[in-house]
Amino acid sequence: METLKEFLDKKGYTKIKLKFTKTNHFEIKATINGVRGNFILDTGASSSCVGFEGIETFKLNAEDSLIKAAGAGATNMDTKTAKKNKVKIGKWSNNKIVLVLFNLTHVNTALVNHNSKPVDGIIGADILKKGKAIIDYEKKYLYLKL
Repeated sequence: METLKEFLDKKGYTKIKLKFTKTNHFEIKATINGVRGNFILDTGASSSCVGFEGIETFKLNAEDSLIKAAGAGATNMDTKTAKKNKVKIGKWSNNKIVLVLFNLTHVNTALVNHNSKPVDGIIGADILKKGKAIIDYEKKYLYLKL
């Protein structure tokens, strides 16, 4: 019988390794505008996000935003947006990704309190939809369509 990987290879997908953390999240490496970072994969986050401290690191053109962010116990947070970013995950890439920028301190404090490393941001449902994502929870892989 054909494996999931063999089936998805034929359909033009690429495989990216996920790391399962002590906080029961998947972590993933991604490159934004040529700079590599560490991110949480969050299917429940509508938008992909980067912390304010990543604006210079990832060469983001930040603009003020009227959107208020909420998540992980924090609400009504001010945000900025950065448009037209090149995001690369494994062999998959897209040059037109809009990122939401907000204060990630509460997320990273929670991670550090659980002996996990802080992250640069969150890869959310927007990117997962663009990449026609399939997650293999058992084998810890993310598949994105090239």
